[in-house]
Amino acid sequence: MGLAGKLIAQIEFKHGGDVFHELIKHKPHHISNTIPHLVQGCDLHEGEFGKVGSKICWTYTHDGKVRKAKVLIETIEEENKLIKFKTLEGDLMEEYKDFIVTMHVETKGNIDMVTWTLEYEMLNEDVSHPVSFLAFFIDVTKGIETNK
Repeated sequence: MGLAGKLIAQIEFKHGGDVFHELIKHKPHHISNTIPHLVQGCDLHEGEFGKVGSKICWTYTHDGKVRKAKVLIETIEEENKLIKFKTLEGDLMEEYKDFIVTMHVETKGNIDMVTWTLEYEMLNEDVSHPVSFLAFFIDVTKGIETNK
């Protein structure tokens, strides 16, 4: 069994991809106001929201448990509305050696699509692929859309 993997989900976002990208980039701390049952907090630890090299600590509920993840904003590509977060610390690192979450928005026709990509390396063969975590990001996207 391979220890590395990649999962991808693409979800239509009816309120404009630019809106979603700007929220994730510049105002992630507002997400907890929109979907507090999924995201309870987003604290800036170093740098600035929306800047490469910044460190953010997320508090979220996954699989019925409150969890934390400290992430580094590794990449921002404005032309592709792409943001890549590398997990540095937190609950995910108990099972994964590496865990990178990429969000990007693309327009197909007149439809804006939010794409979440999870790239990961499990610590050992007993660790499950993070399918439920991908479902979490789908729920986050739908929750933001519903409450916008």
